[in-house]
Amino acid sequence: MPGREVLPSTLRRSPDKAQRTWEKTHDSAVETYGEGERAHRTAFAAVKHEFEKVGDHWEPKGRKGPSDRQAAGGGPERRAATAGGVDANAPKEHLLARARELDVRGRSSMTKPELVTAIQKANNRQTAKARGD
Repeated sequence: MPGREVLPSTLRRSPDKAQRTWEKTHDSAVETYGEGERAHRTAFAAVKHEFEKVGDHWEPKGRKGPSDRQAAGGGPERRAATAGGVDANAPKEHLLARARELDVRGRSSMTKPELVTAIQKANNRQTAKARGD
């Protein structure tokens, strides 16, 4: 199934470049692995190298590279928790700015891992709201 037809809603609300990255990677992964979860994971991994999830959509990171430990390590045999699109490798100041955008309460006293978790939760809430869940 072509990537355009299975494009996740968070990417439908994102810049064209993020959509094209997901579609192109997804279609290539389908040729290699077949349709399914592996193709979707591969496509999201490509998006996460250039974009981060902010609320209910994806925005450019400003730098290319892995967004969390799982993206840096890669491979299904080395499963680690992902940050759900949050750029966990970004400086704390960047995470504080994202938390401010998302109106995360208590952000100024949070550690970097706490900020990542709080941003991830705020993103999930906004995505659910945008989907009407």
